[in-house]
This record gives sequence, structure tokens and C-alpha cells, in this order.
Amino acid sequence: MNILIIHAHHEEKSFCTALKNTAADELKKLNHTVVVSDLYAMGFNPVSSRADFKAEANRDYLKYQQEQANAFQNNLYADDIKAEMEKFLAADLVIFNFPLWWFSVPAILKGWVDRVFAMGFAYGSGKGVYDNGAFKGKKAMLCFTTGGPQQAYGQSGKNGEMETVLFHIQHGMFYFVGMDVLPPFIAYSPARLTDDERKTILENYAKRLETIFEEKAKVY
Repeated sequence: MNILIIHAHHEEKSFCTALKNTAADELKKLNHTVVVSDLYAMGFNPVSSRADFKAEANRDYLKYQQEQANAFQNNLYADDIKAEMEKFLAADLVIFNFPLWWFSVPAILKGWVDRVFAMGFAYGSGKGVYDNGAFKGKKAMLCFTTGGPQQAYGQSGKNGEMETVLFHIQHGMFYFVGMDVLPPFIAYSPARLTDDERKTILENYAKRLETIFEEKAKVY
């Protein structure tokens, strides 16, 4: 199988990066093909603009979604966007790997979604959404770290239930374009753990990845 890991952490020594490396190494051992888009290392530009298109349908007024659809129809996406689209199309499983910031993904990863999940490519222009989405059959999973402990995300936790925190990502980004959403892998508050505890998390992640393609997707 083909796996695309979209990694959004700027520190190579971080535990978040260790999760990314664990996934890449383990999946390769299992004879899967792994491609990593390391957004910070790539210098990926998260800001949408006219530069996203090699030519525009309307130079006088930028209606971004309309230009996305026009770019899809006429092969006018900027090279960096087109490269990510091609990686995405080839993938059977896409993993977003990131630290949870402000109850969401880092800006660089949100910008990846804004620019790559473009109208015409991911939805619109005759494509459906949700159960009829363009990428039905592709699997998606979140792997991320948190600052707060697990109990902070329980029923009585101040941060709210994790399922609610992740809704806009899992439902609004993955399921919206038709993807099968697998349960997330969450490393709670690794900065507060011992080396042995962090090692156990990485071992558990590697173990889970052995059967990742046998897992059932979330039902919405």
C-alpha cells in the first residue's frame, strides 16, 4: 500500500517527529511505500494567493475557489500544489502528524489543506461530498501530541471531549471529501513523561500500524 505522511513540526528532536519517524520506519518494514511531506523542512507556503495559479480566469477580482476550479479544469495549479496533489492521489492512507495547537492543527498544516484540498480537485465541479466524496476509499488518520494530559479531554475535562475537539478535522476535512476516517493515535503530554513512557508510546504506535489496513473506519 501507499502511505503519505503530512508532518507539521519544525523540530527534528521532538517527540512528534519521533512519531513520524516511527510510522515511516514501521510501514516500510511492512513493505508499504511511504512518502513524507515534511512541511517545515520543505518550506511549504501555507498562504493562499494568486501565486497558486499559473494563470487566472479573472485578474481583476480574486475569487479563490473559482480560480481553484479553473486551475483544475485547465491544469493551472502552481507546481508546489500540484506535487502535493499527486502525492495525495497516489496514497491509500494519509496520516496527518502534528502537535495539537489551539485545539487544531498548526497553521502550516491548515494551509496545506486550504491549498491542496482545492475546489475542483477535492470537491465541487461535479464532485460530491461526504459519502459521495471524491476520495471515497482512501483512509485518513491523525497522529498527534498534546500539551495537556488525557484527563483534560475527558467528559469532565476543561478542554472538552477529544471527539469534539477533532470534529472539524476528521469530519470537516477528511470525511467531507469522502475519506474513511480511522481512530486517531494520540500521545498525551509527552513532555511530562519519562523516557521509558515515551518509548512505550512509540512501541504501541508501531504495533498498531502492523494492522492499520484492517481497522474499521468511523461511522458518521
